[in-house]
Amino acid sequence: MKQTNKFVYTYTYSLEEQSLCMLEMRTFFNDGIKESFVVSEIEVNPDRSPFLRERIDVLFEGKTIQELEDAVTNIDHPEQTFKIICSKHSELPFSYQDRRSIERKLGAVIKSEADMHHPDIYYGVFAAEDNWYFGRYQKSEAVWLKHIKKPQQYSTALSTRVARSIVNIAIPDPEGVRAIDPCCGIGNVLVEALSMGIRMEGRDINHLAAKGARENIAYFGLEGSVTSGPISEAEGYYDAAIIDLPYNLYTHITEDEQFDIIKHARRISKRAVIVSVAEIEDKIAQTGFSIKDRGLAVKSQFSRHIYVCE
Repeated sequence: MKQTNKFVYTYTYSLEEQSLCMLEMRTFFNDGIKESFVVSEIEVNPDRSPFLRERIDVLFEGKTIQELEDAVTNIDHPEQTFKIICSKHSELPFSYQDRRSIERKLGAVIKSEADMHHPDIYYGVFAAEDNWYFGRYQKSEAVWLKHIKKPQQYSTALSTRVARSIVNIAIPDPEGVRAIDPCCGIGNVLVEALSMGIRMEGRDINHLAAKGARENIAYFGLEGSVTSGPISEAEGYYDAAIIDLPYNLYTHITEDEQFDIIKHARRISKRAVIVSVAEIEDKIAQTGFSIKDRGLAVKSQFSRHIYVCE
């Protein structure tokens, strides 16, 4: 039995969301990604993702539950209450009764009082096929749900859920990052980025869209700069850009104009996540970007291709 500096994350997704979720998980954690969980030394706030469900900050790990039981006997905080949650997303297929039994078994040896309703400390248990994990437990909060209803709506804008995931894919580590959404529309991406404390600027060639983005940002008590104007007028250099390309079904933009947007994204940023309704690998390559990863955001019969470029 050993103490660790690991984190266990669990995540869920629908069949349509699988590609997007896996792309986000690869971006966050690099490797070790399983179908519904990952064990990693990388620390991520689970509230950031629309897919992450919980995080366990691992205190102990072992090959059997008996090893966990032996380890948790060392936990002693008599002035604080606790509750243990055995993850229903564990790799091993536990029934409801199994999970409650595991919680009782481990709770019985902790030198503190259990409180099922308002504990001071939450602990979590996760069982993989080859290991058991125990540690501090944090359930994610679906912050993005609060952003669905906003003053300005646009039928073809990225959904709040997809927008939040794409921000994470573009900016997995926001520390010191300066980012831009130069085709921001009514600001769904901006709202998600700003709500996570990411320093992102917006701009849009349509002054009415830019005005709507400002209104949406202010509605949620956030602060961010939104400029009216084309990407060709954007100055400075950014760590990351998110480009949701306009498309012909709802705009009059041409393929050459789309290509021009990608070229300017390459000019102003070293990393970009480009979203397109069509496959555009050749156009991206012509700008000097390399595609590092890719995925799909699917909604019914409508798909958006997501390219991670550097």
